[in-house]
Amino acid sequence: MQKINPFLWFDGNAEEAINFYISIFKNSKITSISRHGEDESGAEGAFISATFQLDGQDFMALNGGPHFTFSPAISFFVNCETQEEVDELWEKLSADGEKQRCGWLQDKFGVSWQIIPTVLGELLQSPDAVKAEKVMKAMLQMDKIDIASLKQAYEG
Repeated sequence: MQKINPFLWFDGNAEEAINFYISIFKNSKITSISRHGEDESGAEGAFISATFQLDGQDFMALNGGPHFTFSPAISFFVNCETQEEVDELWEKLSADGEKQRCGWLQDKFGVSWQIIPTVLGELLQSPDAVKAEKVMKAMLQMDKIDIASLKQAYEG
């Protein structure tokens, strides 16, 4: 069992969000769902909460109501190995959401994601500070991160 789990509070659309996320990430599944019974305050069978996995990472979700909303102050950082993975996740997660700068996006449920190629961290940690700075400047001009452009900035 994972010791620390992200817990997501939704306003009535948690089940839709979970199904959206598990359709995008490989190695993902719903592990348990709680629904209202016939004698409870909600409609019988209505979704209450669930646990699920995205690429093996455990999450929890709740239909908690309108009391709280998501903020970009907390985001999910997704390490991507290839440009194809960056492109796929960027397009799928931003569908009906908002594409932002520097690899950030907000999905249609308001959850913030950072879709980042692992090579970005490697280039930014270069012992050559001038090259690392060129990579940073290139990245700051991007919405979706482009690996070839990062490498070109590093070499250029």
